[in-house]
Amino acid sequence: MLLLKVCGMRDTANITELIKLQPDFMGIIFHEKSPRNVLEIPSVEIPSSIKKVGVFVDKDIPNIIEKVKDFKLDGIQLHGSESPNFIKELLNNSLLEEGLREVSLIKAFNISEDFNFEQLQAYEPFCDYFLFDAFGKKAGGNGITFNWELLQKYNGQTPFLLSGGINGDMASKLKQIDHPKFVGVDINSGFEIKPALKDIDKIKKFKKELVK
Repeated sequence: MLLLKVCGMRDTANITELIKLQPDFMGIIFHEKSPRNVLEIPSVEIPSSIKKVGVFVDKDIPNIIEKVKDFKLDGIQLHGSESPNFIKELLNNSLLEEGLREVSLIKAFNISEDFNFEQLQAYEPFCDYFLFDAFGKKAGGNGITFNWELLQKYNGQTPFLLSGGINGDMASKLKQIDHPKFVGVDINSGFEIKPALKDIDKIKKFKKELVK
């Protein structure tokens, strides 16, 4: 069964409705250039079964640690040009010192025809998941897909989530992807009424088709 991550959540009422669908992950974006940027802690209790993932783009470690604490994040998604050494420092020193080492780590990569999957080997010791997104002008939320056949070039051991322009009509196509490390999908702009406000009925239908 594929995991489901719903990213770009912000509105309290919208989050309350999403909780009823029990996605596996809920993404909270901390990136000032994003129309889904979050400044305040949502005033809703999110059950532990839904992992709260903070999305960061080239933020320094103190900023990340602060958000992990303030928002009680279960996971960190790095969506910028963060190096393996940066992630090593974040996990093995900073998070460990703060007693937060159980926080999971997702590293996102924007995939294009000339993407070199061999570079991921250096990240594998530090990442629980990779996220493969489309290559676009923005760090994420471009609303475009990439050639999923490129996934066959990935021979690593770290499981990955697929993102990039996924919409409600793609469930059957996603289930046809045959890759041993493909474990889930990350949805965002393709399910929005407007930035940071999701169409819950659309997500409900998509999830139902995804798990058939």
